[in-house]
Amino acid sequence: MRFLPSLTRLVAVGAVAILGAATLTACGDDSSAGAENPYDLLQPGVLRAGTLSDAPPNVYLKDGKFTGFDNDLLSAVAAKIGLKVEFVGTDFSALLAQVNNHKFDVGSSSITITEARKKTVDFGNGYDFGYFGLDVPAGSSIKSFDELTGKRVVVVQGTVQDDYASGKGLDPVRVPDYNGAINQLKAGTADAWIAPAEIGETSAAESGGKITVAAKLLSPAPTAYAVAKGNDALRKALDKGLDEVIADGTWSRLQAQYYPGRPIPADFKPGSGTVAVPAAPTASASATS
Repeated sequence: MRFLPSLTRLVAVGAVAILGAATLTACGDDSSAGAENPYDLLQPGVLRAGTLSDAPPNVYLKDGKFTGFDNDLLSAVAAKIGLKVEFVGTDFSALLAQVNNHKFDVGSSSITITEARKKTVDFGNGYDFGYFGLDVPAGSSIKSFDELTGKRVVVVQGTVQDDYASGKGLDPVRVPDYNGAINQLKAGTADAWIAPAEIGETSAAESGGKITVAAKLLSPAPTAYAVAKGNDALRKALDKGLDEVIADGTWSRLQAQYYPGRPIPADFKPGSGTVAVPAAPTASASATS
């Protein structure tokens, strides 16, 4: 029986050694996991992006694939930092909350930077500018944004167009998506739709003559990709990738492809503003495939 204390001590020492080894292994695993997922993504190596399916030419679904200027640019940016993109459709009104709640790693939907939105998400550097478009039913007498008082004006909920209409005291009719706005104009249940200009122009062109663009107004701020609050590693990586696709001509090529002939404001500098922007390719070189 005198050997039992020694045996007990051996068991205790062995248990401590095993615990220590397990602790070291766990620490090593944490370090390895961090190295494999430096941007705190939902899936290492994959950027899960929330986007829309009905807003061409910015973000839309074509032949089962999410595309458009914003999404094609994001794919190019992600490739620069070694990531693949998985696009998932959602409603714009829910997108920013979903990004901050980590349902998505990033939001891609021509999101205009505003002080109110900065309370929910963090933004990367601006990658595009935009205009508000005023779409009206064909034959409408409305010709400008100043003629909307007392009219039934439709907007997509949560957009800067919604903010603009509310700020002008228009009491707009809010719909969850762009198709809802288009359908109201076609049906004659709305007098006007304040839209992102490029989306409004495309919708009018595809309406069979039922919708026309009455006016355009320069948007007050650039658009940017949104990430969860505090995810500085991902935000900085996307900013770095954005500067690289600006420098190699991808940004200019996509501008010419999706917005042919659209002039770029003289004071707009995409990305960090420190990278020279190559001239856009000719129309023949930028045609869509």
